[in-house]
Amino acid sequence: MQSDTLLHAANFSTLLMCMVLKFPQIFALMRAKSSAGLSFNSLLLELLGYIVFVTYQMYYDYPPPTYLEYPILIAQDAILLLLILHYNGSLKQSLLYTLLFVGGWKLLTLEKWIIDSAMSLCTFISAASKFAQLQCMWKSKDAGQVSALSWAMATYTCLARIYTTTVTTGDMQVLVRFVVMTLLNMWVLLTVLYYQRQRSSSSKKDD
Repeated sequence: MQSDTLLHAANFSTLLMCMVLKFPQIFALMRAKSSAGLSFNSLLLELLGYIVFVTYQMYYDYPPPTYLEYPILIAQDAILLLLILHYNGSLKQSLLYTLLFVGGWKLLTLEKWIIDSAMSLCTFISAASKFAQLQCMWKSKDAGQVSALSWAMATYTCLARIYTTTVTTGDMQVLVRFVVMTLLNMWVLLTVLYYQRQRSSSSKKDD
């Protein structure tokens, strides 16, 4: 009974947090009207990883509560990508990216071996998205408009999903993905906090 309550709490809190996970990042971009510090390639890879993951879960009829947040995250990432393209003056490219992602999603479900192969690469794709964001910050030595709150919430949701996956499907591919994503999300979060603290210290010195 206690295990069921904890599972429901983990599922509900994850879904609730994911409904607003990217909002701090979206608002930060809109306030600054700049995508400084935010990696476009990282978002593209993250979106691709989300699409593969949710398609895999749906293909194998996994319990909806274990992946319901992903359509919400996909929508929020799409908004972020549009904002970045807008502030970079490349909004016309959005149609091309839309066609590529819709076409890729259709391709995933054509054959079982395609979705299985894509899922085996999903962890690497998602990990690459985190490294792209880290590289962007390392290169500029600044977190720019990157939201620490969004990354903190992403870390929590991955931790919660480690638990829900363990007690429901037990899928090792999915479990490994969440463990890796938790560690990388924490790395990005700590890097953002480090550069934000440096910028704050520099501002105080200038004053």
